[in-house]
Amino acid sequence: MNHASRTLTDALLDPILKDDPAGPRVTFYDDATGERVELSAVTLANWAAKTANLLRDEFALEPGARVVVLLPAHWQTAAVLLGAWWAGAEVVLDPDLEAEVALITGPRLSDVEDVPDVAALSLDAFGRPIADLPLGITDYATSVRAHGDQFRPTLAGPALAGKSVDEVLAAAQASAAARGISGGDRVLSESTWDSPDALIDGLIAIFAAGASLVQVANPDAAAQSRRVDSEKITLQLAR
Repeated sequence: MNHASRTLTDALLDPILKDDPAGPRVTFYDDATGERVELSAVTLANWAAKTANLLRDEFALEPGARVVVLLPAHWQTAAVLLGAWWAGAEVVLDPDLEAEVALITGPRLSDVEDVPDVAALSLDAFGRPIADLPLGITDYATSVRAHGDQFRPTLAGPALAGKSVDEVLAAAQASAAARGISGGDRVLSESTWDSPDALIDGLIAIFAAGASLVQVANPDAAAQSRRVDSEKITLQLAR
């Protein structure tokens, strides 16, 4: 397996951390619950580092390993993805018999029964764990807190569904250019991240352009209209 020296997370976060470390990078809304969470690039990097340390230290994940991510478009998912890439993992977005680790929501446990190590996410805004997890399943919210918020990457394997770091980055840059996304944009999105192309268009391209994402789950039309002004939206992505 060929390995690269630069991870996708390095490629995405390094320019942002240099140019605007404290500004809003991901703002997440769930209109069904009223939740709003905002993360700067620094905070997002800290969460990604904790995730990468969890993968390396608890699951002994090595660069090039495959990691299944079965999670909705959510701020915690962004942290999980960046953490997996920082650890040098290849992310796959469907159940995979060759995966070594899976990060999922509780209802997806049956999809990863053959994966050796599984961490389940409650996606709770206050970090509450999932109650009554089966024996052997790691609760992400509980475990990730114990890990450091700095990570030193080593090598990277393929980044996403067989594509290399450079291939994913090139696709993201092309996606951003095609839609006119640039640094300084505040992008409003209801898009899913459930396929490689959707993930590139809905998340990676925005980071690659140096833009900021406002991601909304269970969108309410009236709230979305007000949000364009309150969040200073410059571009809305088609769902």
